[in-house]
Amino acid sequence: MYNQFKSISLSHRNAPLAIREQLALNEAGAKSMMLRLKDFFDVSDVLVVSTCNRTEIYYSSSTDLNEDIIKMLLIEKGISDIESFTSYFERFSEGENAVQHLFQVATGLHSQVVGDMQIPNQIKHAYQWSADLNMAGPFLHRLLHTIFFANKKVAQETFFRDGAASVSYASVELLESLMPNPKVLIVGLGEIGTDVCRNLEQSSTADVTIINRTRSKSDKLAAELGFKVADFADIEAEIAHADVIVSSITRDEPFFTKEMMVRLRGMSFKYFIDLSVPRSVSPEVEEIPGVMLYTIDSIRSKADEALQRRLEAVPHVQGIIDEAVTEFNDWSKEMIVSPTIQKLKGALEQIRKEELTRFTKSLSDSELEKVERITTSMMQKILKLPVLQLKAACKRGEAETLIDVLNDLFNLEADKTTH
Repeated sequence: MYNQFKSISLSHRNAPLAIREQLALNEAGAKSMMLRLKDFFDVSDVLVVSTCNRTEIYYSSSTDLNEDIIKMLLIEKGISDIESFTSYFERFSEGENAVQHLFQVATGLHSQVVGDMQIPNQIKHAYQWSADLNMAGPFLHRLLHTIFFANKKVAQETFFRDGAASVSYASVELLESLMPNPKVLIVGLGEIGTDVCRNLEQSSTADVTIINRTRSKSDKLAAELGFKVADFADIEAEIAHADVIVSSITRDEPFFTKEMMVRLRGMSFKYFIDLSVPRSVSPEVEEIPGVMLYTIDSIRSKADEALQRRLEAVPHVQGIIDEAVTEFNDWSKEMIVSPTIQKLKGALEQIRKEELTRFTKSLSDSELEKVERITTSMMQKILKLPVLQLKAACKRGEAETLIDVLNDLFNLEADKTTH
């Protein structure tokens, strides 16, 4: 099963945002894709991971279906020019590489922001979708639980999850520290403004309103995240209502000025978080009593410090992953010999029962109980060494030879057909 695990990956490492957006899958789309895979191919242990930065499909099959699955995904998303998209995908056709890749994705090593704290939850959602459709077998169950345990060790033993390592994360962390349940106004939906919105949706209890010059863009994002929308023409009324204003407007001179704040006389305490370059909030706004301004430089400085700590933790994180992969690899190899062990136990148990039936007819109940205990104990001791040898052979990659020997010695294949 280990060697049959494979995957395809489209991510920020190889594909621009415009391409990733076209191939993103929500929960309904991911489940639909999984069901189509089940209908068309002989696959098991299917996992579909889709975020704003990646769309990946993992599966187990004796056949390499990577190219077929890429085509199916593109067709499912209504893309006819298949050839121009295929170069954006990474393929993992070896089980060891696919497992290692999933570990690295799930821990945040491959995230756009190293150590991304959202990705473990996104992997858990994908796992739940597989379980909902009964497409997670013993292999995937064990793999995901090993990954979750490794993630826990990463959080406990390293600095990889410490601090907000991107400007958008740091901005959300800052506004959450200012007050509980703030009324937040997001102005401008460039890349950073959009990232702030997504991070707010994931981690905050804030009451969020979005304003963008192009109303259709704010309508679309607000519908996705469950936020409110306001017209740009109503911005002053929205400022008066908000506790925190996050601005990422692109313009040559400040949009939020001291004069604007004077016009809004009588407003409550305000925090401005200016993420624009050049600045969109004039430093003079802080001359108004009750107004505080945080600039992108101070936020970026905190984010850079956190990112540096995370990067320093990468070797430790990779060490935790390698240890977990080795443990999972040993378990998955033992799965290969598990059927042989069960057949050997069955064959010996059959012999034990047949011999007891022949020689115990005249025994009393107490004598029969003693014989049962003795023969069962003998059988377990006889089994112990072959089982240990089989497991050791797994680690050496020599299990198949020993399986063949045991099959011949105990006629296990014949036993399978008769019992």
